[in-house]
Parts: sequence; structure tokens; C-alpha cells
Amino acid sequence: MLRKIIFILIATGFLGINAQAQGCAEPASEDGVNVFGFLQAQYDYGFTEGDNTSTFGFNRSRIGVMGNIPYDFSYYVLLETSPFKKDGPKAYLLDAFITYGRYSFAKVSLGSFKSPFGQELSTPCHALHTINRSKVVNELTAPDRDMGLMLLGGSDTTLLRYAVAVMNGTGLLVEDMDKYKDIVGRVLVQPTDWMHVGGSFRFGKSVNEDPTVDADERTRLGAEFEIERYGFLVQGEYIWAEDKGSYLVGGGCGSDPEVVQGSVQREGLSIMALYNTPWNLQPVIKYENFNSDISLGNNNMEHVTTIGFNYFFNEWTRLQVNYEYKAEWYGEIDNDMLMVQLQVRF
Repeated sequence: MLRKIIFILIATGFLGINAQAQGCAEPASEDGVNVFGFLQAQYDYGFTEGDNTSTFGFNRSRIGVMGNIPYDFSYYVLLETSPFKKDGPKAYLLDAFITYGRYSFAKVSLGSFKSPFGQELSTPCHALHTINRSKVVNELTAPDRDMGLMLLGGSDTTLLRYAVAVMNGTGLLVEDMDKYKDIVGRVLVQPTDWMHVGGSFRFGKSVNEDPTVDADERTRLGAEFEIERYGFLVQGEYIWAEDKGSYLVGGGCGSDPEVVQGSVQREGLSIMALYNTPWNLQPVIKYENFNSDISLGNNNMEHVTTIGFNYFFNEWTRLQVNYEYKAEWYGEIDNDMLMVQLQVRF
């Protein structure tokens, strides 16, 4: 595991940077109330075993307010209103935090926000280059949002950028019923304006659902890179995880995870490349894999290759078309997916 992290950091030691987004948009620079949001209407066609599936829906439908309050404070509140999230047609609070930002090198946020872990999770939802986040991110960064206190600093123009948070570890707006807290962090090194390398960590404990079992322990380590040069963008990310006592399956991007009793080590990676053509068109390809139990070796490995494009009608409107080809070493399954998404931001 350590060799893989070192390999990614060294092999890409000439690496740009995504925004470390606490929510789904950058904080407003104006005082007062600023309304923002985005809508992602989507069509999915699943090449499943037996009957194929076909459905229209909303991947995300979000609206929020943000702004600055004199002096040095800002606020950010965001609702998810898509009826296809959280198992029902109801809106729920996604992000809500207050930030003290007098010092750019040491800002403090308190509330509900994204866990500061990894590249894809830290990328705003409306700025993802493929429709879906990688499975390793959805599986191993849960809870992707949580209540906590965060210290962060740096910007696109500084050599270092960091975010460290103390969080409940229980997930979105769920009360912490024990004394334990998770420590989550991400550090980026930006030697130029077109490259970065970085690392992330998460360490936490929680009381097991079985009172006869010791407290659960979870560890997450990640490495990432990004290069953006001559119209090309290349990104890569690797995540390793160890859980003792019990662990979560799923839970990424607004879904509820399943608790599984037992200990496990898991890992996965993703590599993505795209090209910015002169015609507002971005061809994109991404390869990812995920091993849900390292002890089983490659016999438990899943692979996904995404091929598609992004077309920008203007600054606020984007069309994404993705085909996901999925392959499993433990047996071929008919589960490929064609997705078409139209996004509008406001």
C-alpha cells in the first residue's frame, strides 16, 4: 500500500489544483445574501442482465444562499431537493457552515461540510469531469459530509494548501452518541500554477453497534496528482482503507451507507484525462478500479472505464455524455451504463 502511495507521489512529482471545496460552490465575495445552485437533469440506460433499464431523473437539484457578514465572517447554506436522493421526495440540509476568514492562511469553519479528503470528493459537484465519482471515492470517503470544526489555509497561488478537520464521524446531520471524533485532513503542494501533488488522511473511532465488541477503528490514506498543460488535464488518485470492528459499504454522494460487521482492508485508484478543444468540447476518459477486500487479492477487483465528452453551451450550461464499461475479475456481469446529463448553474 505504502509503495503505491509513494509511486503516485513520485511518478507525478510535477503536478495543478482543484478548489478545496467545503461545499458545492466557492464562497461569495459580496456581502449580504447571494442565491446560488444548480440543476442536473439526467437520463440513464442500463445494460443489465435480463431486461435493460431506462429512466429519467435528477442527479442533483440544489439551491442555497451564501455571503459575507462584516467583519471577517461568511456563511454558506445549501439544500438538496432532488427526489432521487435519500430515498424520498423531500429536501434536506446538505451544507451549513460559518467561516471566520480574516487570515487566508488560517481560516476556521464550523458546521456541516464536506470531509477534506482527496481530489474527487473535494471537487465541487458541478465541476466533476465525469458524471459519477469513482467507486473508490464513494466507498472509502464515507461519510462524505459531516459536522465538525475545520482549519484551512492557502489558495491557488500559494505553495502549500491544507485543510484539517475534527468531525463527528457519524455522517450528515447525525448526532454523535459517543466520545470519539474523526481527524481528517488534506495537504497539497503546488510548485507551479499547472501542477500539484497531495495527500489525505482520516483516523477515527466509534462505538460498535454490538456492545460486546471493542470500539471500531478506521484509517484512510490517500495520494493524488493533477497536471494541466497545453489544453490537457490529467488527474490521478489512490485511496487505501483499513477498518477494524465494522465498516461502511456505499454512502457516497448523498446515499446512506450500510454497516457490515467485521474487519477489512480495501483500496482503489482512478486515472482521468481530458482535452480542451477549441470548440467548447472536452473528450474525456477515466479508468478506475476498486478492491473491496485486499485479502482476496485480484479475485475481488472491479474495473470501470468511462468514455465520454463534456460540451459547454456557455459558462453556466453543460452537457455530459458518459459510457461506463464495467468489468469484474470474479465474473463478468451485465452492468454497463450509458448516461446523459444536462446541467444548468445559477
